[in-house]
Amino acid sequence: MNSIDTLVDRAHQSAARLGIKKYDIYGALVEDTSVQVDRGNPKQVKASQRSGVTVRVWNQANRVGITSTTAIDDLGLELALQMAQEASAFGPEEYGPDFSPAAQEPVTPVERPLAAPVPVTQLLRELVAAEQSLLAAHPAIQGVPYNGIAQQKVDKFYLNSQGARRQESRTSASIYLYTKTEIPGKKPRSAGAMRLGLGLEDLDIQGCLQEAAEKTISHLDYAPVTSGQYRVVFSPEAFLSLWAAFGNLYNAQSILDRQSLSTPESLGTTVASPLLSVWDNALHPSNIGAPSFDGEGTPTQPVQILEQGVLKSFLHSAGTAKRLGASPTGHAVIGAKVSVSPHFFHVLPGQPPDQTHHLETDEQVVFVDDLQALHAGVQALQGSFSLPFDGWLVRRGERVSIEAATIAGDIRKLLNSIIYVEPNPELTRRGFCPRVWVEGVAVTGEAGA
Repeated sequence: MNSIDTLVDRAHQSAARLGIKKYDIYGALVEDTSVQVDRGNPKQVKASQRSGVTVRVWNQANRVGITSTTAIDDLGLELALQMAQEASAFGPEEYGPDFSPAAQEPVTPVERPLAAPVPVTQLLRELVAAEQSLLAAHPAIQGVPYNGIAQQKVDKFYLNSQGARRQESRTSASIYLYTKTEIPGKKPRSAGAMRLGLGLEDLDIQGCLQEAAEKTISHLDYAPVTSGQYRVVFSPEAFLSLWAAFGNLYNAQSILDRQSLSTPESLGTTVASPLLSVWDNALHPSNIGAPSFDGEGTPTQPVQILEQGVLKSFLHSAGTAKRLGASPTGHAVIGAKVSVSPHFFHVLPGQPPDQTHHLETDEQVVFVDDLQALHAGVQALQGSFSLPFDGWLVRRGERVSIEAATIAGDIRKLLNSIIYVEPNPELTRRGFCPRVWVEGVAVTGEAGA
């Protein structure tokens, strides 16, 4: 990628020719390679190098125009500035975006080594070996229909006409393996696992295939579950999926748009059990792609959303922070409009519990491992959800796979019904989280079994 100094010089020159006094530019260059296989043969091999740049220009009336481009050469940059300048005549008169007041503040250095890319042939070898190991793990495993290994490098930058300039590079790698079984007289069963790393050498491929195999085998002997109210244990991935699905609770833009379960006055109120605390921490040591700044150039930082069940902070862009009398938190996403998005959750225990719980000793619990159909089964503005899930009925440590079932309820009631947050967190793609125990959750078995 061109250095940030070169981009600044070119942007200043183009803006001067166009008579533009106020502008900013956010963009990224992404290089990625991914492979998929099917029974030892390459199924799909992809490699791409793409760029994306968002340009904002303010006119003399301080109305902003926004455009985007994939070209960051001299001509592409100047055309984007010109188009944004023309679009500024139609920009919003009320609550228009502005520069972040923190765009020139120092960022917290994020130490992440950059992994060198490996050849596609090596990615294919690793994935073929993982697929073969899974197929050999049990006779019932007849295929690994969803699989992939990918490596990626992202170079990201931000600059504005007041002198702000940011630049950073990150690398990452990922693997996912999702199996399918076939046993005469039984329904096909599936299970999967995923791992993230800084590069291929850092990727826990063995752990991924072991988890996928163990989950698949555990689902072979299944039984229906009786509908009713259950003590439920959410896996870290399942709990964070539900927490993210109701992000309007703590998203300042959603609150200002009146598309939220919260209001500006919700800060300081109790919205969950005192056993639960939640941070959003882009800089968490376990966050592979930890960004040091957001789309407006605001430094990222740890933000405590819940402290012992009390709503302590919203996630902000510069615009939402200004309107709500807060400070930007480093969560702005630049597009056709500025939106707000979380980075990396860190869930941890709040108050000490009255009683601890263990899967090995509890009489009966439903363990929810993976929630499905979140796009269709969540009514975010009503706070309700009804979701199919993969999981087990656990009696004193003995697991029996649940044939088919859904879990339903209200997110506010669920958060207030937490009875235990385990002390040992696990790394997931959404964040760092332990298992979470909830009392009295509605589970409906297949055909009302």
